[in-house]
Amino acid sequence: MTVALSGKEIAARLGQLFPASITESDRDYIFVKPEALMKIIAFLKMTPEFDFDFLNSITAVDYFDYFDVVYHLSSMKQNRSLVVKTRVYGRDNLVVPSIVSIYQGADFQEREVYDLMGIRFEGHPNMKRIVLWDGFQGHPLRKDYL
Repeated sequence: MTVALSGKEIAARLGQLFPASITESDRDYIFVKPEALMKIIAFLKMTPEFDFDFLNSITAVDYFDYFDVVYHLSSMKQNRSLVVKTRVYGRDNLVVPSIVSIYQGADFQEREVYDLMGIRFEGHPNMKRIVLWDGFQGHPLRKDYL
C-alpha cells in the first residue's frame, strides 16, 4: 500500500517554484491550472525529492459546469502517491495539455478520456477514439449523454 504524500506539503513547495499555478490542495491532492499542468507534472516526475515515476491512471469527472481531469501518480522508490487534478470549464471544446511526452503510459489513457468524456489532450501524437468506432456520436460517460 502506498502512503499519500501530503498535498498541502507539495503545494507549498510547488507554490514557491511555480507561483499562482496551484489553485487548491488538501491532504491527498493538488489542483493545478491547466496551463501549468505539464511543467508541474514533469517537475514531480524528474525531481528526486518527489520522484513520481509512475502514472497509475488518468480519468475525468463531469460536474455539469466543469470537468476535472484527475491524474494518479506514484513514486515506487519512495512508496508515495499523489493525485493531481486540473479543471476545465464548459461543455464544448474542452482541452488540456497532453502529458504523453512525460509519461508514455498516458497515451491510451488520454485517448480513453477523450473518447468517453470528450476532453481533448493538446499535443497528443494520435488523438483519436480508442474504445468506440470513428463514426460514434457523442461521449457516453458525460452526464448530458442520452
